[in-house]
Amino acid sequence: MEGIQIRSRLLLVLLSLASLSVAVADSVTQEEAKQLRDEVRDMFYHAFNGYMDHAFPLDELRPLSCAGEDTLGGYALTLIDSLDTLALLGDRQRFAASVEWIGKNLRFDINKTVSVFETTIRVVGGLLSAHLIATDYATGMRVPLYDNQLLNLAEDLARRLLPAFDTPTGIPFGSVNLLHGVDKHESKITSTAGGGTLTLEFGVLSHLTNDPVFEQVTKNAVHGLWARRSKLNLVGAHINVFTGEWTQKDAGIGTSIDSFYEYLLKAYLLFGDEEYLYIFREAYTAAMHYLYHDPWYVEVNMDSAAIVWPLFNSLQAFWPGLQVLAGDINPAIRTHAAFMSVWRRYGFTPEGFNLASLSVQHGQESYPLRPELIESTYWLYKATRDPRYLDAGRDMVASLQYGTRCPCGYCHISDVEHHNQEDHMESFFLAETVKYLWLLFDLAVGPDNLVENGPYKYIFSTEGHLLPATPQISLVREHCLYYGAYCRSGDLRQTYFVPESDKDKKESNDTRFYESWTKATYSSDYTTFEPSAISGLIKGFCPGLKHGQKYGILYVHSTDERHDYETNQVQQKESTTVQSHSSVLVLNGQSSDHLLPDSSSDHNDSQIRESDVTP
Repeated sequence: MEGIQIRSRLLLVLLSLASLSVAVADSVTQEEAKQLRDEVRDMFYHAFNGYMDHAFPLDELRPLSCAGEDTLGGYALTLIDSLDTLALLGDRQRFAASVEWIGKNLRFDINKTVSVFETTIRVVGGLLSAHLIATDYATGMRVPLYDNQLLNLAEDLARRLLPAFDTPTGIPFGSVNLLHGVDKHESKITSTAGGGTLTLEFGVLSHLTNDPVFEQVTKNAVHGLWARRSKLNLVGAHINVFTGEWTQKDAGIGTSIDSFYEYLLKAYLLFGDEEYLYIFREAYTAAMHYLYHDPWYVEVNMDSAAIVWPLFNSLQAFWPGLQVLAGDINPAIRTHAAFMSVWRRYGFTPEGFNLASLSVQHGQESYPLRPELIESTYWLYKATRDPRYLDAGRDMVASLQYGTRCPCGYCHISDVEHHNQEDHMESFFLAETVKYLWLLFDLAVGPDNLVENGPYKYIFSTEGHLLPATPQISLVREHCLYYGAYCRSGDLRQTYFVPESDKDKKESNDTRFYESWTKATYSSDYTTFEPSAISGLIKGFCPGLKHGQKYGILYVHSTDERHDYETNQVQQKESTTVQSHSSVLVLNGQSSDHLLPDSSSDHNDSQIRESDVTP
């Protein structure tokens, strides 16, 4: 591994010299940022209009031949994936027209076998995001006469995906037929990302329909995967959904695993379920210990941690953005710089770059318009306001414009070394790639968009769809947190033990509170307690709530712990920080960020502005 580290450092030096002209070039000014924002907007409409003129209502555009193709299910995939981008750009007319067309014409009672993962993140997520925008006056994009058609379609589609979860492990099959369910010959092997990246969309659907089944099956899937982790707290890439045996034990943060990590943290941020945070902390600590070779990440055997692949693959590029949300900024900066050096060397990131040979991995030469590095660039600029990320965005726009633009849209690059174009444009180019670029430059200009200035904080799904932390979604059990209250649904009913000594511990709305997070300890005397938490992402005041209730942390402590807990509460009111290896910082005020300190001392010096990190 020492040889790889030396080569990696050499690579960074060589690539930094190759990009010296970029370093000495003028940084992006505010006026140039405005021009780049407008250019990205034009990029979106070049591709969107190309799709609508030449491919709609087929799934995706063939931008070289100006034709269409069905790639997922044959239900106007690119239009659905583009809905919240239209809203983000403020295009009320096209957004409303698209919502109306989908509500009148789309149906899912079709004999098509589809990917559970792709259908969930692209279609269910796209419909839910657009529904939430179209029904809310506060977004400025409410559609007159809209009557929940997209929500009904999302629920119908999700119910057609439910048979995939009927497995002994709870981990879903990879594919399901929308009319007939799971085929008897369907493969029992699925990826970790495919089974563990469904919680946001299905969870939101449960909260909007008041039907817990969607949230329950996806949480069971996460439990099924995490229960089969190795002793090192690593998960593999592929698993048998019937036996629970790992069929590929390569552990990494990229292909086949990536969004499993992403949805652990984001499910906590959106729903406030501290179990997801606990799993994320364990998984993230293991990843940073066994996979991180500063500034790169490798793939290892999940049981032994022996290196399997010294490879940067393009799906790893989401990780620095996730680290921003977790509060681990310094390693995110270093890793992003390494990934960006590969982009500047080739004009794009190949699907695979070999860290041992310092060359494009054979068979992984393509760039299919992926958004992950752009996404991380946006989050790092949001957190640091460092102009280097605007410079990176400018380079990315130039690469896309000069390398991938074609007659009716934007093309895949089949070989990053020769920039050969391929006649395909994934729907995520409109859902994510141009969305994150536009947000980056709009943030630099002085943001005027739904995400930065809207009524809610937003969590981005892995497909880039906007999921707002509305009270209905993030505070679904909020009414249970008042003394003597109870949940309206029998499926959600919970009871709480409240120590007498805690009943006097109330505080005013303007008190700032820093809470140390520890794994809940359950006493056998209080077996009816189920932990519940609110996300803390909603502004507002609930009179009469205790510390933990108001800020989203509510635990039962054993008798021996109660005295220490109450003493610590007094001390924490006086303090401005909490020095704890396992602490999570929950802030009141304009935003409430859950910051995760890394287990390594190398990462504890990260500095973030609170207002810049909350999604």
